[in-house]
Amino acid sequence: MATDTATVTRPRRPAPAPRRSFGTWFRQTGWRHFVGIAMLIFSAFPLLYVLSAALNPGGTLLTANGLFQTFSIDSFIRLFSLPQQPFAAWFVNSLVIGLATAAGTVFLGALAAYSFSRMRFTGRRFGLLSLLLVQMFPQLLAFVAIFLLMTTIADVFPAIGLNTQIGLIMVYLGGALGVNTYLMYGFFNTVPASIDEAAKIDGAGHARIFFTIILRLVAPILAVVGLLSFIATMNDFVLASVILVDPAKQTLAVGLYQFVSQETATNWSVFAAGAVLAAILPMALFLALQRYIVGGLTAGSVK
Repeated sequence: MATDTATVTRPRRPAPAPRRSFGTWFRQTGWRHFVGIAMLIFSAFPLLYVLSAALNPGGTLLTANGLFQTFSIDSFIRLFSLPQQPFAAWFVNSLVIGLATAAGTVFLGALAAYSFSRMRFTGRRFGLLSLLLVQMFPQLLAFVAIFLLMTTIADVFPAIGLNTQIGLIMVYLGGALGVNTYLMYGFFNTVPASIDEAAKIDGAGHARIFFTIILRLVAPILAVVGLLSFIATMNDFVLASVILVDPAKQTLAVGLYQFVSQETATNWSVFAAGAVLAAILPMALFLALQRYIVGGLTAGSVK
C-alpha cells in the first residue's frame, strides 16, 4: 500500500538588508569609531612614550623619539641598585601611606556621612555647608601653615610631627575628609530609611546598622573614594616633600624627582622606569575595584 509523503516547505530566508553607503554609515555611526580611535591613540601615546623611554638606556627623553627601537632592562636594574636612591623603600612607604590614608578616609568619611544622613542634630546644616565651603580652597594654599604646625607638634609629640609618616597620613586625612564626606553623604541619602527602621524594630542599634547593612549597600562609593584617595596620595609631591625630610622615609613621587633634579646628572630613563613600576599598583587596584565602581547603588541594595 502506497503512502503519500507530505512535502515540507522550507521557510523563506529574509531578504538581506540593503547595504548602506559609506557616507550614510559614517554619518550615522561611523564617526563614533573614528572619535574613539583618535581618543585611544591620544591616551595611549604618553604611556607608550614613557615605556619606550624606560626601555632605552640612553638616559634622555630625546633618544626615545623612535618608539621601542632599543630594548634594555638596565634602567630597571639600576633602579634597585642605587643606595642613595632606595626605590624599594620609597615604594613600601608609598604603599603603606596610600593604603592607610585610603582606609582611614573611607572609614572616617563613611562615619561622618552616615551621621549627617541619618541623624538630626543642632548645626547639621551649618556643618554640611562648612564642609562644602572649606573644599573651595585647595590644600596647597596651606602647606606653609601645615609645615609650621607640624614643626610645633614635633616639639610636643615627636611621633606625629615633622618628618614622620604618621603625621603625613594625618594631614592627608584632614584634607580629604571634607570632600569625601560630602560625596558619600549624597549616596547615603539614596539608601531608603525604611531599611534602618526595619533593623531598629529588630533591635539593631546605629553601629550594627552601619557596619552590617549600610556599608554593604554603599560599597560602590566606598570603592571610588578609596581608589581616588589612594591615587591622590601616591601622586602627591608638595606635602610629602615638605613634611618628609629623611630620604629613607620619602614617597615615590618625592624620591623619583631626585633622578631628574640634579644639575650635573639627570637620568630620564631610570625616572621613566620608576614611573612605570609605580603605575602598576594603582592600575591593579583599579581593575580589582572596577566591578564596584561601575556597579549601581540600586542594584547593590536589591541584592
